[in-house]
Amino acid sequence: MFTTIPADVLDTVQADKAHRRHAVIEQVNAELKAGPIAHMPAGAFNANAAWLALACMAHNLARTGALLAGGRLSKSRAPALRAKLISIPARIACHARRIVLHLPAHWPKAAEFGRLWNTVFSPPVPVAT
Repeated sequence: MFTTIPADVLDTVQADKAHRRHAVIEQVNAELKAGPIAHMPAGAFNANAAWLALACMAHNLARTGALLAGGRLSKSRAPALRAKLISIPARIACHARRIVLHLPAHWPKAAEFGRLWNTVFSPPVPVAT
């Protein structure tokens, strides 16, 4: 690894950790710039600030959903998450005062979506104290 940080400030292991943290935030910035930040709504600062806050919240919710879904989705980038987990081919119906989500019979991401659905909507697991 090549770095401009002097060896007496950071040793090799600490420099590697610092550069890896930097690489993660660069990926987040790239995903946000390629997505919602590329289309700021107005020239007004407050409107753009609200847009940026909502974009960050949506990004964090999508990443959390991907981690809860597990599988290969946990390391997917934002466009893949939108295509495979958020834009799902489903039909919503109401039956006996309950909302029913009808998914396609052979949908390839049904297992991941089922894990996400069960994690979000199941009752919390009791913790022994």
